[in-house]
Amino acid sequence: MDLALTTLNTTTIGLLLSLGLFLIYVSLFIVRPFKAGHQGIREPPMASGAWPILGHLMLLGGSPTPHKTLGAMADKYGPLFTIKLGTKRALVVSNWKIAKECYTTNDVVVSSRSELVAIQHIAYNQANFGFAPYGPFWRELRKIVTVFLSNRKMEHVLSHVRVTEVKTSLKELFKVWCNTAKDHHEGGGGYVLVEMKQWFTQLVFNIVFQTMAGKRYFGEAAMVSEEEGGKCVKALRDFMHMLGVCTMADAVPILRWMNFGVKAMKETAKELDVILDEWLVEHTQKRALGEKVDDHQDFMDMMLSVLEGATIDGFDAATINKATTLALILGATDTSTVTLTWVICFLLKKPLVLQKAKEEISTQVGQERFINESDISKLVYLQAIVKETLRLYPPGPLSAPREFTQDCTLGGYRIKKGTRLITNLWKIQTDPNIWPDPLEFKPERFLTTHKDVDVKGHSFELLPFGAGRRICPGISFGLHMIHLTMANFLHSFEILNKSKEPVDMTESLGMTNEKATSLEILVKPRLSPKYYETM
Repeated sequence: MDLALTTLNTTTIGLLLSLGLFLIYVSLFIVRPFKAGHQGIREPPMASGAWPILGHLMLLGGSPTPHKTLGAMADKYGPLFTIKLGTKRALVVSNWKIAKECYTTNDVVVSSRSELVAIQHIAYNQANFGFAPYGPFWRELRKIVTVFLSNRKMEHVLSHVRVTEVKTSLKELFKVWCNTAKDHHEGGGGYVLVEMKQWFTQLVFNIVFQTMAGKRYFGEAAMVSEEEGGKCVKALRDFMHMLGVCTMADAVPILRWMNFGVKAMKETAKELDVILDEWLVEHTQKRALGEKVDDHQDFMDMMLSVLEGATIDGFDAATINKATTLALILGATDTSTVTLTWVICFLLKKPLVLQKAKEEISTQVGQERFINESDISKLVYLQAIVKETLRLYPPGPLSAPREFTQDCTLGGYRIKKGTRLITNLWKIQTDPNIWPDPLEFKPERFLTTHKDVDVKGHSFELLPFGAGRRICPGISFGLHMIHLTMANFLHSFEILNKSKEPVDMTESLGMTNEKATSLEILVKPRLSPKYYETM
């Protein structure tokens, strides 16, 4: 019996040893090579300097220009590397070829959004289609928005709103000059001081609010007090700032129960919801009374017609209407205001560029009439100025974070599902291999070497509005507004820097790339008083 047990034990041990050696062989010579080939060989390099738990948050959070910080890291680690945002991995793309692969070959994989705390509390819990995950709900809302912005009948209405508001704002600025300039009657300097960030903000918000809800919030015909208008703009700016900040709860999800910063988010969300709710109630009442809106239909009117009280993906019609209206307001206001502001900064820094732009306007349009949207196609140098501004100061230098919804291969690297995607648009748009003298403001490049490069997502060297399925749906709307405003402002007024000091180009980042300081400049009319009175 003892011998039998001894024999059994020896046999068992031998079998186990043989099995172990066999498994080691399989692991070393079969499984690992198979996995390496099957899963994409290797993962992209991880940047050094990550803190325990926090990852690279301290590095990015302490930088006023995180796009430039990440750009310097790309010089060290290459055009594709990862960072840690708390416990989450994020892939940073800094090369146009990889961006093209990302937004073409892998576009479906990277078309979703991360479920951030801010989106939950201030973006109607992903009912806001700009922050909704990729899927049927997002596709349906995207289609509705695209139809509204591209419909021929609506384009006529939208164009009318833009033209009317630009004319009104220019007339109001002329009146300010008339009431302020001390020596304009005597043919002297005649310049008055104007804060352009504020002027552009009020003009853009009036255009967008009229388009979305038929509301004018600033100027002589404002429907609310100046204080109420200011509160609304502040709430929207706070919203954008909150979306641009990575909270501790986003970095370390286990901390969500502590509600860091949630109180402020809820207050801002409530403030905006009250405004949107008032607009929606007013539109609903007009519709119930049978008031005709077809000739002056704004976005909320259209949404009421399309939704007809329906529920989509668990969201009721009222929530969808408010959330989508808010998404379009956010997408059109700050980005356009920021771009217009930077254009003026560059023109003040480059007097020869300013002079050339004015000469083009005089040659192509003359000095006797308002510049219409049909004239913009002839103002190719002005369009080049706007393109060059968007290249150097894209409204969002870092793309809004997306998330990989499945494993894939990008740039020869294996990317895991759940990894966040950050595209460094500024780095791509200042790549010296693509853009000679990349940090110099040279609009002429878009008339010569880069004349075929556009900003609508077809040229991956220039992506200020993004690319792929998630590209901004309001590109044409925004560009029409920027071109029309800038052309008529330069046509109507002379501008000068108020100081002999260079224009301050300091950036301030939230969700958009704002100028950190105010932009006070000197302006005076270029044309006869009759022009402004009869405009």
